[in-house]
Amino acid sequence: MTKSLLGTLADGTPIHEVTLRSAAGAQATIMEWGAVLRDLVVPRPDGGSQRVVLGFDNLADYLAHSPHMGAIAGRFANRIGGGRFTLDGKRYQTPLNQNGLHSLHGGGKGFGKRPWTILHHDEASVTLALVSADGDAGYPGALCVWCRYSLQGEATLRIELSATTDAATIVNLAHHSYFNLDGGPDILDHELEVRSHLMTPVDADLIPDGSLADLGGTPFDFRKSRPIRMMGQDGARIWYDHNYILRRDRSEPSAAVGLDLAHAATLSSAKSGLVMQLWTTEPALQVYDGVKLDTPVSGLDGVSYGPCAGVALEPQHVPDSPNLPHFPSTVLRPGEVYRQVSEYRFGADGA
Repeated sequence: MTKSLLGTLADGTPIHEVTLRSAAGAQATIMEWGAVLRDLVVPRPDGGSQRVVLGFDNLADYLAHSPHMGAIAGRFANRIGGGRFTLDGKRYQTPLNQNGLHSLHGGGKGFGKRPWTILHHDEASVTLALVSADGDAGYPGALCVWCRYSLQGEATLRIELSATTDAATIVNLAHHSYFNLDGGPDILDHELEVRSHLMTPVDADLIPDGSLADLGGTPFDFRKSRPIRMMGQDGARIWYDHNYILRRDRSEPSAAVGLDLAHAATLSSAKSGLVMQLWTTEPALQVYDGVKLDTPVSGLDGVSYGPCAGVALEPQHVPDSPNLPHFPSTVLRPGEVYRQVSEYRFGADGA
């Protein structure tokens, strides 16, 4: 484990980062800005190593150009329609940072775009914390948030998120790495399986209409592993930024008492032979193929990130669920603890 100073914010706040290592050779770098996973390298089946996330070399590029790359999104990840929600009879308004119409990932200056504090670190884990004041971005309640990254086994990255509040509020956190398992220019030939047969239909602004749609016979069906690339009848490529309701039919107990991890998705690359299984406690998964990626600066190792350079697989609750009471609740009250656990498990194709 190593800890170093990555850079300093304009107000003088230092931003440190920690590099974790496993005995099998996996390596993860996490920084205080946004609780970002800046780098993740895992063993390849051929004995080499493979970088599997997108990232930047320096803090300045994250501040200026990062589309939540590797960050913890919150206080409410994904979208809130009109930025409005009602809680206990009171109406709240959050910033409209999506085309001036909706709130996205906490409203423009959410948890993925502010400094956290490293509380503890050792060879294989780091714990960071953040305090969000009552009224921050329009949300009620002072929220204390913790994020713990750990490398486990040969090549598993475990992310544990927790939060408490002093007044009723809403919470929906999500890890937002973009994954690429072979270092190619895009992930369209990666194969993806999502353990879901239902998704939440959305309007043109990606706000759910409150219904559910069966995936059978649609381009959004990933029940069987297939390439992300798919062409529509009009010859245009199908793009993905949609929320899937997880079946949670394959589960196992987690170390967190009372929470079960369920298999959510499997991503694989024939080119590298790597497979990534995602297991999570969350009820839904946002799949975003990175179609709008186009960073004006180079990323790690000087690589340019264009459209679909990485795919984001974000465990979370349903977007706009504070306004859709028939979906699982995102309300957190005093005396309760918000908890989320997700594991990204890397191994060989066919293992």
